[in-house]
This record gives sequence, C-alpha cells and structure tokens, in this order.
Amino acid sequence: MHKIKFAIVGCGKIAQRHALHANNYGVLVAVCDILKQKADFLAKEYRAKSFYSIEDLLKSDPLPDVIVICTPNGLHAEQSILALEAGCHVLVEKPMAISTADCNAMMLTSLKTGRQIFTVKQNRFNPPVAELKEAIEKKQLGKLYSFELSCFWNRPADYYINSWHGGALDGGVLYTQFSHFIDLIYWLFGDVKTVTAITKNFTHQNLIDGEDSGVVLLELVNGAIGTLNYSVNSFNRNVEGSLTIIAENATLKIGGAYLNTIAYQQGDLLQLPLAGMDLAPNEYGNYQGSMSNHHKVYESLVQSLQSNELFYATAFEAMKAVEIIERIYRSAKNLNHGISTETIEYP
Repeated sequence: MHKIKFAIVGCGKIAQRHALHANNYGVLVAVCDILKQKADFLAKEYRAKSFYSIEDLLKSDPLPDVIVICTPNGLHAEQSILALEAGCHVLVEKPMAISTADCNAMMLTSLKTGRQIFTVKQNRFNPPVAELKEAIEKKQLGKLYSFELSCFWNRPADYYINSWHGGALDGGVLYTQFSHFIDLIYWLFGDVKTVTAITKNFTHQNLIDGEDSGVVLLELVNGAIGTLNYSVNSFNRNVEGSLTIIAENATLKIGGAYLNTIAYQQGDLLQLPLAGMDLAPNEYGNYQGSMSNHHKVYESLVQSLQSNELFYATAFEAMKAVEIIERIYRSAKNLNHGISTETIEYP
C-alpha cells in the first residue's frame, strides 16, 4: 500500500502542524506559497519541492494525492476547486469557505470529478466532546432543553496588523476563531430553525471589518433553545471555550479554554470519563487556538483513502457550519433594519 502523497498550499503557522502530520501519515512531497521564503523554508525542513503558485503545483508530474489548503479563508473555495479539477483530493482547513454558495460549488466539483473533500473539525476529537456525542447517540441525556456555548478568547491588535485577518479574506471571527464551536451545535444537536444575533466591535475599530463580540439566541429544529456568547476581547489571553447542556436526564458543562475539561456533570445515566484527555491547545507563537487534534484528522483521512472507511466529518456538515455563521451575520445585519429574527421552516 503506497504512502499518500500530500502537498500543502499556504505555508503560514497552521501549515507547520499539517506538515508534521502529513509526513507522519504519508509523505509531504510539495509545498506552495506566493511568498518564496515561506515556501522554501517549509520545503527544506521536509525535503519537499517548493512551488510559488497553486497553478504550477497542479501542473507537477506526478500529482500529489491530496492538496492541503491552509490559505486565508476567502481563498479556500477557489483553490479547492482548482485542486479537485486537477484530479487531487482536498483537505481544507476551517472554515470550508466563507459562503454556502462557495461550499456548494466545492461539493458539486467533488461530485463531478470523483475526488473527495476532507475538512478539519478537530474539536470533535476532544475527549469530553467525543464522549458527549456517544452519550447523545445512546440517548443517555434524554430530551435536550437548552444549551449555552461560550467562547471568550483574546486577539490583540498586533494579530490583525499587516495580516489578512479581519479583512475581506477573513469573513469574521466566527469563521476564523470559532467555526469549530459552531460545528458542534449542528453535529451534536441538529439543525437551527431561528437565529437572533447582536454583534459589536468594541476594541478593534479600524483593525477589522466585522465584529469582535456577539450574542446569539438560537432555536433548534428539535425545539431546544440555546445561546452563543463570543468575544476576542478577553483580557490578555484565551480564558474559555465551554458548552453547558440542560437536558431531561443530565446537566453538564464541558469547560476549559478549548472544550477540554469537564467542569461538572449530573445524571444517573451520564458519567463522562476523564481518562486519555489531551489538554494541549494549538500553539501559534503569541496566541493559542483550539485543541491540537490534527493527527486524528490525518489518521481518519488515510483510513478513508486506503480502506474506504468513512471520513469523520462530511463536506455537507462543514457547509452547515458555514450556513449557521452566515445566518448569524445576516440576523445581526437585519437587526439594524428592524428585522429581529431569521427563521427557516423545515418540513
């Protein structure tokens, strides 16, 4: 069984983590960045070939099996489609894209070419989250009544200066910082019926196009209600990424800064084990991100390609996270025009 050949497009900070796991679970044969110095630096470390445009990379012979897209959010759709049309599978970093229209175009191209889209949703592998998913599937919680998702991180001014972050290629903090958390709403609880959102920019004026904080009220199709409270204004550092659940047979809170601890749990049928927890966040020098579970992503991808096992996250699910974020932003914009909620009626 041959080793899967990977190529990385975009040699920024997250590419370092992808390169490590691509080379562990396959072989990293090429890297690509429009900044020659970045591409050459990463290529030298892994004895890979450097390219300075995705078009040149996709003309290489032989082609890599998988193109890993680690570029700014707004480039994900265009570059994924180019790679799929060239005959490569694609692993795309979060978010899948910054519009549902782009996500649908990517999925249509995947169907036409017979190449697969793999997505990064590593929070699903957080031990407490994985145990919660299993408990939900076993119906241990009973009927879900309500939930609270809180995301309080820190992104200072220097994170945005001379960066694509906060501009047109970003899409907003829900895409760049918190899309993994949005994914869990759909994955754990199902689809969203009604969205009411208020967003504000308190401390990042003239630095970012969108908000730095928001509060969202959600009604799910299953009747449950929930809130999302998020900010990148936490003083000095990331302090919380938590999910609280009130259900028929259980009350629990997955806490920590990255959904990586169990703050409390009550319920006769529910006792989420703490064994095997990996508490490490992703480290990006002067800031941190979600828990580091990218090795699980690569493990699942390789199993999918070599053994025809289902990948842990579908492109459709990744699109639904984008759709929910789109609806939150649309609701916040509509609120300024006197429209308080956005509801989708499902049959």
